Amino acid sequence: MTLATELDHNGTSPEKLLAPVLSAFWDQPESWTLDTYRRHEGYEGLRKALTMSPDDLIAYVKDSGLRGRGGAGFPTGMKWQFIPQGDGKPHYLVVNADESEPGTCKDIPLLFANPHSLIEGIVIACYAIRSSHAFIYLRGEVVPVLRRLHEAVREAYEAGYLGTNILGSGLDLELTVHAGAGAYICGEETALLDSLEGRRGQPRLRPPFPAVAGLYACPTVVNNVESIASVPAILNRGKDWFKSMGSEKSPGFTLYSLSGHVAGPGQYEAPLGITLRQLLDMSGGMRPGHRLKFWTPGGSSTPMFTDEHLDVPLDYEGVGAAGSMLGTKALQCFDETTCVVRAVTRWTEFYAHESCGKCTPCREGTYWLVQLLRDIEAGKGRMSDLDKLNDIADNINGKSFCALGDGAASPIFSSLKYFREEYEQHITGKGCPFDPAKSTLWADDKNAHQGVNA
Repeated sequence: MTLATELDHNGTSPEKLLAPVLSAFWDQPESWTLDTYRRHEGYEGLRKALTMSPDDLIAYVKDSGLRGRGGAGFPTGMKWQFIPQGDGKPHYLVVNADESEPGTCKDIPLLFANPHSLIEGIVIACYAIRSSHAFIYLRGEVVPVLRRLHEAVREAYEAGYLGTNILGSGLDLELTVHAGAGAYICGEETALLDSLEGRRGQPRLRPPFPAVAGLYACPTVVNNVESIASVPAILNRGKDWFKSMGSEKSPGFTLYSLSGHVAGPGQYEAPLGITLRQLLDMSGGMRPGHRLKFWTPGGSSTPMFTDEHLDVPLDYEGVGAAGSMLGTKALQCFDETTCVVRAVTRWTEFYAHESCGKCTPCREGTYWLVQLLRDIEAGKGRMSDLDKLNDIADNINGKSFCALGDGAASPIFSSLKYFREEYEQHITGKGCPFDPAKSTLWADDKNAHQGVNA
């Protein structure tokens, strides 16, 4: 995480806007080890949690206001509360570490630099939901993170934080790390569960929801990495401390992934409700000599914003009221050299490639969106294609089996809303009006799906 020393435009030190908790010691030597984690009050939250009853612990996390950090923002404590008790079935916790959203880069750095925060959170969550087996479903391409996570789990077993009779509490917990095979669709919780069971990763029809019939048809909680990793600090420092940050309905701290045409890309941990203008102030702004043209508040699957939205509070309510979604807080910033049509085409190619093909609207719709966008980008489009784009996106949005279809439609709707004139220029001018030599973003097409990340 980058810390600025200059004052922001309000005269407030930018450091006061940041809230390094999960990232507090990422820059220290061997930050990923158990010894380093213990020096920073590691596993103290677990000790406090074990003095409470499971029901009281769930109520405590619910009262803290912690919301899921994986995109939807559903209250974490409420999700735990949905698990039926006394049903005689095993209960499971599954941590979704299949971070694949274009532009998102928060969970992987967290696991690489501070994996014990997740392991401690897992033990607390399993105690709360009365689970004796937890799984971490990790994106399989990140082999260095997989190795580091395996080592952290080994350390936790050796120290008595995993295994039998944890810290003398009577709690037994087995933790399994599973590497996925690299499918974006497996970030969807029910597709993840199918993949974890050894089947092809495809979304399930709901109901039943995972809380009733999830992994192996048993009650299951599926939480994001950052959601679970935030729990130990809440237990250790108190729910009132957590609620003192952020906004009333979106309390606490979170990780923002700042990438693209910015001077200081990276992870910025700040209270919910900070604005992009403030983040740019402390990161050095856009790259020298350029201005912001458009940006995404939560990755490519969220409707894009323009420079008019610099002061939108980056919390669930603020971003929603402005017409987008906070999502995974992947702030991809594009300057005036970027062709919107080209960017949206690359995103849509990604969604068409990653569609699991289970439902017709997404499988067929994303294919035809790509064909139309490629023609428009190449100067072969017609004006009627713009209405056709909008119509196809409308037939995908809200009508596909899972949220991948909605994510594919979002860039279409928002780019036509803010940059329809640019689409028209491609059609009337018989080609792209932008000089690709001036843009660094898509210079290497093999990295186009991920953009420029920290």
